[in-house]
Amino acid sequence: TAEPQAPEHPRAAAWRDRAQGITIVRDDWGVPHVYGKSDADAVFGLMYAQAEDDFNRVETNFINAMGRLAEAEGEAEIWRDLRMKLFIDPDDLKAEYAASPDWLKALMDAWADGLNYYLATHPQTRPRVIREFEPWMALSFSEGSIGGDIERVNLSQLEAFYGGNAAQKVADAGAEAPALQTDAGAEAPALQRRTDQLQTRAARYEPPGLHYGALQHGALQYGAPGLQPRRAVDSALEYPAEPTGSNGFAIAPANSASGKALLYINPHTSFFFREEAHMVSEEGLNAYGALTWGQFFVYQGFNDGAGWMHTSSGADNIDEYLETVVKNESGVSYRYGGEERAMTMRRVVVPYKTATGMAEREFTVYRTHHGPIVREVDGKWVAIRLMEEPLKALQQSYLRTKARNLQQYRETMDLHTNSSNNTVFADAEGNIAYFHANFVPKRDPKFDWTKPVDGSTPATEWQGVHSIDESPNVFNPPNGWIQNTNNWPYSAAGPNSPKEKDYPSYFDRSGENPRGIHAVRVFQDKRGFTLDTLRDAAFDSYQPEFEVLIPGLVKAYDGLPGSSPLKAKLKAQIDLLRAWDYRWSVSSVANTLAIFWGEELWRRSAPDANKAGLSVYQFLRTRTTPAQRLDVLAAVSDQLAADFGK
Repeated sequence: TAEPQAPEHPRAAAWRDRAQGITIVRDDWGVPHVYGKSDADAVFGLMYAQAEDDFNRVETNFINAMGRLAEAEGEAEIWRDLRMKLFIDPDDLKAEYAASPDWLKALMDAWADGLNYYLATHPQTRPRVIREFEPWMALSFSEGSIGGDIERVNLSQLEAFYGGNAAQKVADAGAEAPALQTDAGAEAPALQRRTDQLQTRAARYEPPGLHYGALQHGALQYGAPGLQPRRAVDSALEYPAEPTGSNGFAIAPANSASGKALLYINPHTSFFFREEAHMVSEEGLNAYGALTWGQFFVYQGFNDGAGWMHTSSGADNIDEYLETVVKNESGVSYRYGGEERAMTMRRVVVPYKTATGMAEREFTVYRTHHGPIVREVDGKWVAIRLMEEPLKALQQSYLRTKARNLQQYRETMDLHTNSSNNTVFADAEGNIAYFHANFVPKRDPKFDWTKPVDGSTPATEWQGVHSIDESPNVFNPPNGWIQNTNNWPYSAAGPNSPKEKDYPSYFDRSGENPRGIHAVRVFQDKRGFTLDTLRDAAFDSYQPEFEVLIPGLVKAYDGLPGSSPLKAKLKAQIDLLRAWDYRWSVSSVANTLAIFWGEELWRRSAPDANKAGLSVYQFLRTRTTPAQRLDVLAAVSDQLAADFGK
């Protein structure tokens, strides 16, 4: 007998009618080019096309964004869901949706309708959690980065606080807390906090087994704040992970053969991490580029007048506050200034899948005016403060896709909600620009913002955000090029870059990196770029970090006594590296040795670099011993021989 048909959705006829006026053309590579009368029509068609290409990724990004992953994957994801629910409350997002401007509301409506129309016309697609998309859901994932700010919250420490005997923590809250730690080991130094931030952003959730494999979900896991990622399998040496980080380059008309600006967009994500698409409407939309699965705006790409590239920023724009908690007759309070303020308490329910059906865990979560409580340090509760502006963030993310020149793009940046990214920009009028991270709170520089600060004093409050004019940006520099490689802004335009001394230290915690050093070398004094020569410059094979590290390795070998067993074991390797020109090529054995050696030396050195408060680059150059360098070369040589026979 035939299966009974589910009743048609009451809006199905309206969706069909709308779809008749929307065209999706797929080019030879399968990229969807979506044409609609209005911007909302283009969004409707775009979301339908995204669902065609990979509904699972679309749904999974929003399952994760709303804190509903455990409903699909079980109890192991409860803490990830709780972390999201500390910040994402459906009632709040519904209110934000209701308060949205009409143009944005129309886009969110079209977003939901396009996905729901796909589900209505593809009954064989079985959602894991979201049976019907609602417009307000678009606000739960509005900024576009590969990993959101919320993911800075450490899951193990969140579980330690809200798991176990949470009631006892409240009972103990009135006890006198120890003095605040101020030694370097008390909290993660700034550069290691930044490493954790970048790695977490590289790990925006993906379904297990797909492409990048979700770094947080399998390939990499995260320990205490400030620690380098630890391998899930920590036994033998492993091959280098897929690259993270991004590069953006802009060339001014004076430096290009065509007399027009050039923009190079090189985001390091796994191959299918983002959808590629083209959106066109009769309302002036004409944007092409990369979209994060499930979002309705081109995250980085170009329109007919301008292009924009995002690189993860080293700006310090997330802070932790040590709250002095007081238990009294009226509940839980915390000290602020000369008063006690009531702690906000909220009941959060996290449903999760089990072998026999759905179950749930219930939590009471706490928040001060700084933000939600996420962990505990020496008797102090720690609140985390970060950008929480989903409505403004979604507006900025979409409006920049229609900005056709530098002035219009700058106006979108006045919303200050592109929190985790730097931007490299170029337009058809010949402008090039570098915008540093777009959300950097003003803070009193006398405090060490790399560590949790005292939440009881008003002196640690944010004083708004830095304006564009107050930030280390670059506009049309006379050298005629701009580069950013997740490095600091102070080499973005070579000698015409902003000066580090002119800005508070919290504007950047990344420092320089070898890609930035290389970019400056490649671009300085070059003229007449074409698209091909710009590409060739971006793939220039020289690796400046090995220029620093390999001589130290060779020196360590030369210093070995003749009786050392490593003298014979490493002779062929050292001979190769001694003669190497530090360039990669397909056939370079020296490059293979150097890459495996550098990756493994990095992995072993990262915890000690963290303790020393140094970047791993600094530590490798100045703190690794000759014995460590040689031991690692021997280890990777053995591993390569075991894997490949020689």
